[in-house]
Amino acid sequence: MNIPIKNAEGIARMREAGAIAATVLENLKPLVRPGITTQDLEEAGRDWIARLGARSADFGYQIGSRRYPAHTCISVNEEVVHGIPSFRRVLRDGDIVSLDITIVYNGYIGDNAVTLPVGTITPPIEKLVRVTREALDLGIAQALVGNRIGDISAAVQAHVESHGFSVVRDMVGHGVGTKMHEPPEVPNFGRRGTGDRIKPGMTLAIEPMVNLGGYKTKTLADGWTVVTADGSPSAHFEHTVLTTDTGPEILTLPRRSA
Repeated sequence: MNIPIKNAEGIARMREAGAIAATVLENLKPLVRPGITTQDLEEAGRDWIARLGARSADFGYQIGSRRYPAHTCISVNEEVVHGIPSFRRVLRDGDIVSLDITIVYNGYIGDNAVTLPVGTITPPIEKLVRVTREALDLGIAQALVGNRIGDISAAVQAHVESHGFSVVRDMVGHGVGTKMHEPPEVPNFGRRGTGDRIKPGMTLAIEPMVNLGGYKTKTLADGWTVVTADGSPSAHFEHTVLTTDTGPEILTLPRRSA
């Protein structure tokens, strides 16, 4: 398999793209509250992407004859990923909402996601969100030169399942660079010591997707929104990470001045 290894220029551009994606996400977080619609968040995200000189990698993204119709992916409760924003979807107290921002800047991709509470959430759902965030951190810690992709996968799976939750099997993390999806795939389940060897200069989108119930999912009639098959809540966290000889570098950290 040809795994893209970034040169110095590519890495610099990936850092820029990652910072922009993270800055958009950071500016959306304070808007999440009961009564706001997912379309309100979409419009704010669209405006921030344009303000920062980037464009959405989601808008118009094509699978077969289907094109994604929004600039952001906003998924609520049982929606795992790829939720399409709508004025009809009003956030309520006790919901959780996942904001997934992917942008293109100077030809390179920045990709990140976070799950946030809306008002006050129940203890089991609060634990789901916390464990998913912890799983991302543990996965990133395994993105070490000389390790294998399966080391990331196993770390995520072990932490999630030790708390009684399940990792989604149908969608995985991935390499990212000039395209949104590049090799290698980065599953959230697997065995240590398996998969591609991690080398310096790889840029990986590590993204645990974790369900309160079973791991099975289905896609709604809109052709995009992936939901849990049993209707249980799902959480999603994501960073774009650069692998270096001194350890993993998180690229999706917001600009301080924005």
